[in-house]
Amino acid sequence: MTNLLEIKDLRLSYPGTGFRSKSPEILKGISLNIAPGETVGLVGESGSGKSTIGRAVLGLAQPTQGSISFDGRDITHLRGRQRRHLSRDIQVVFQDPYTSLNPSLQISDILAEPLIAQGVEARSARNQARQLLDRVGLPANAAERYPREFSGGQRQRIAIARALALKPRLIVCDEPVSALDLTTQALVLDLFIEIQRATKTAYLFITHDLAVVRHISHRVAVMYRGEIVETGATSVVTEQPEHPYTKRLLLAAPTADPDLQAKRRDAWKAFSKQRSAPEPTARVG
Repeated sequence: MTNLLEIKDLRLSYPGTGFRSKSPEILKGISLNIAPGETVGLVGESGSGKSTIGRAVLGLAQPTQGSISFDGRDITHLRGRQRRHLSRDIQVVFQDPYTSLNPSLQISDILAEPLIAQGVEARSARNQARQLLDRVGLPANAAERYPREFSGGQRQRIAIARALALKPRLIVCDEPVSALDLTTQALVLDLFIEIQRATKTAYLFITHDLAVVRHISHRVAVMYRGEIVETGATSVVTEQPEHPYTKRLLLAAPTADPDLQAKRRDAWKAFSKQRSAPEPTARVG
């Protein structure tokens, strides 16, 4: 099967902040691919560079080396009209559902806006907005309300509806459930899965939580300090990890079993006492 998204040897540096300061390299030769209708979970701690990959795919950060291809087309350095046209195929759901929604607009206007920008007539766009609300499990009267009138989970459903408005082939999901409580997380994750089954949309699912990755992803890529240290099928990486850093992430995940939690805590302390960080040289497959 031809890959929908292909990232090859991607490197990215941000300018230094001081005189003669070096440009820190955030991404160090990242290679990753996503097939149509597939979910690839990109997991790692804060500062690992995982969100920077999402920004590069969206054109919000410019690589210094390497390439990003979408459906066989190089999109690494697209600008202006070409990048806007690509937004029909690549959309994003951000971490904070409230700040990603314009608080001064009604929900119908928020959902209709990307459709109108692509040339859809205003009345038709608002009708489609109501259909989108129904798809994500919100009542039709939500269209006349404002973002502040909804809970966090409902606002994230609205953000998902907006991402679906243009029927994209790929959605970059940047920590889309980390700001939600556990019950709401499960509901939103199930919504992502349901939408994917119906639309065959692919997801690049960025998160720090291996439990979330295990729930939604087909494959997992683990990031550490700007590099992918382990990739593979979700069941393999989350149950039989080979790289020490992946094992540390699993130990950091909470569990309801107090005995298991105590064992994890002891193991975590043992790992923390190690003087040197693990080198990223483990399984990639």
